[in-house]
Amino acid sequence: MYQQSKTLLKEQGLAASKKLGQNFLVHRHTAERIVDYAELSKQDTVLEIGVGLGALTRPLAEAAGQVIGLEADSGIIRLHEEQQGGPEHPDGLPENVQLLHQDVLKADYPELVQLSQGKKLKIIANLPYSISSPFLFQLIEHHEQIDFAVVMLQKEVAQRLLAQPGTKEYGVPTVLLRTVATVKMLMSVGPEEFHPRPKIDSAVIRISFSPLSERAVGAFDHNLLKIVVNSTFGQRRKTLLNGLASSGLLSKDVLRECILQAELLPSVRAEQLALEEFIRLTQVITKHKSQ
Repeated sequence: MYQQSKTLLKEQGLAASKKLGQNFLVHRHTAERIVDYAELSKQDTVLEIGVGLGALTRPLAEAAGQVIGLEADSGIIRLHEEQQGGPEHPDGLPENVQLLHQDVLKADYPELVQLSQGKKLKIIANLPYSISSPFLFQLIEHHEQIDFAVVMLQKEVAQRLLAQPGTKEYGVPTVLLRTVATVKMLMSVGPEEFHPRPKIDSAVIRISFSPLSERAVGAFDHNLLKIVVNSTFGQRRKTLLNGLASSGLLSKDVLRECILQAELLPSVRAEQLALEEFIRLTQVITKHKSQ
């Protein structure tokens, strides 16, 4: 399909956009494996991010009842619209596919839920590398409206999300995503699976959204946790105390006391803390702020 994809783009006067970070998936067997991992049924409506040339869209349409495809490239939308229209257009997308010309980073998630028959979103995406990080933070923000996401992204980003405390890969998205979801590595994907071929490896992960049990960790302020995590990781070389002091939440002396009450050392660094320790620290800070 690699040569077919090049030919199709050329015939339509199109090319992969560097600005949009387009690397089109071209091998159907890889697309089918991704769809299998999503475990869809004909009762499901699935949201695909970045339709591209339809390599994922077609097997998704076979597995699900309806596919809503978000595509930011107007040229790609035009290509699929021209290929629609019944038996005389065998290369067109199936009838149960609805295309929306829309940038996912500007998407209205409540509106997407309505299009998904009021059900939590099931998201499948071959993500442009350029939007991986903002998209992940968007998922965290809208986690209550999402069932799961099976996404292909840079392998190094996937490894960050799966990283353990004490490693250089462990960081803000690792911690914040774990407050609302679990992440599982599904498969690695080489550059030869795309047109044009990227210079790095990709990976497919499944993000299953289920908030942490308050019975296990206790109630905590999610917004305050974000401030704590961002301020401490924002200056990784600094100690926990000095990083936290930059947040302006409380005086440095009070923050030192908070760290000690959370049974932590002021001299440790953010990457050494597990999620539960960040939560415990957030809970202590919350008590001091309310005094």
